[in-house]
Amino acid sequence: MAIALSAPYTPAFAEFEIHAQQRKRGRVLQWLKTGIWLYYFLLIFEGAIRKWVMPGLAMPLLIVRDPVALWLVLLCWRERRLPRNGFLTAMVFVAVLGIITTIFWGHGNAMVALFGARILLFHFPLIFVFAAVFTREDVIQMGKITLLISLPMTLLIALQFFSPETATVNKGMAGDTDGGGFPGALNFMRPPGTFSFTNGVTLFYNLVGAFVFFFWLNPKLINRLLLVGATLALFASIPLSISRGLFFQVALTLAFTLLAVSRMPKYMSKMIVALIGGTIVLALISNTSLFQTAFGAFSARFDTANEVEGGLHGVLIDRYMGGMFGALAQSGDQPFFGYGLGMGTNVGAQLLTGKQIFLISEGEWGRLIGEMGPLPGLSVILIRVLLTARMAIAAYQKMTAGDLLPWMLASFGLMNLAQGGWAQPTALGFSILISGLMAASFGTRKTSQPCVSF
Repeated sequence: MAIALSAPYTPAFAEFEIHAQQRKRGRVLQWLKTGIWLYYFLLIFEGAIRKWVMPGLAMPLLIVRDPVALWLVLLCWRERRLPRNGFLTAMVFVAVLGIITTIFWGHGNAMVALFGARILLFHFPLIFVFAAVFTREDVIQMGKITLLISLPMTLLIALQFFSPETATVNKGMAGDTDGGGFPGALNFMRPPGTFSFTNGVTLFYNLVGAFVFFFWLNPKLINRLLLVGATLALFASIPLSISRGLFFQVALTLAFTLLAVSRMPKYMSKMIVALIGGTIVLALISNTSLFQTAFGAFSARFDTANEVEGGLHGVLIDRYMGGMFGALAQSGDQPFFGYGLGMGTNVGAQLLTGKQIFLISEGEWGRLIGEMGPLPGLSVILIRVLLTARMAIAAYQKMTAGDLLPWMLASFGLMNLAQGGWAQPTALGFSILISGLMAASFGTRKTSQPCVSF
């Protein structure tokens, strides 16, 4: 007589298995979301940890987000959530090719090659992890947290601005008592905030600006007091940061806002309210002596830089566009396989020469072509430009349909995705963050699957 060795496969058992798999997928999804939030908080507070909490580990903590990015990409790939598309496949192929050419025809340093390749293998795919994991509500929630962080961040950069470089709050990397600021104007230094370098402050408030303008057009999504406070923080940060880049980015975000309002008159009343609110905020802070001092330093910096760079044309055209076209024009002068991945980064230069210098190019496109050679370097540029164009078109279509979230994020994200400097870890982090948020913003309220296929 046969003996049954296992229980029969009943419909009830099948339903139990389905529920178990659903619970597992739910846990994995939560882990992925937690990982993205960890990446976000490490981006904002990594510099503070390196300066004030663990100065002895300042160098290793420079890449503290890399393991998080790698884990997110591998877990998303294992769970078959990572979308298969031409952008991702092409970038991974070029990165692997770059490692091979670097070892055999470039500088030959494997560690430097891997440091350069991690940008394309770990961080770039993270854009699509955002799209596969975050919902529209998650994006909005990150916007609210960003505005909340902007309040103490503004107090911090104000304290750094008015404190001597020898003050504890201005301590540099690895406990450097000479200060972590950067020369600004009128003997004032550009404050770094919680970041390792001053560019972090500019990039952070660029993100704040995109969300501030979005929430003014959708005030029901956020606490009004928080929105007013974040608007005050954004306007105050411009002179306190002594950053022309922040000023121009806020102006660009405003232009995106005005274009959206012109296409959708229903937002006109909200825009008027926002302008009135902004005027009141400016009136409140412009009469304070602290603001006037900071604005004086910012104006001096603006005038001096314009004289050096040849006015508005030199600042906008040569600085932002000239480096791009100059890199393309000089691509034929580079070795066919370039000098090697990672050589254009400060860390790569430190490992190769013992000095943090620009061995190839300070511009992003020039760095890519110099590191990888004309054909692979231009391939990476083309991938980034095509993805930027795809997101720009999709964001415009969503804007004309009445959804302003992707459009307002695009005001900050498009330029960073196309030609943002990925050699510097903080700039890389913000570029991937805003690109990922753009990709995720195309999704619906409850599902993490974006409405736009990449």
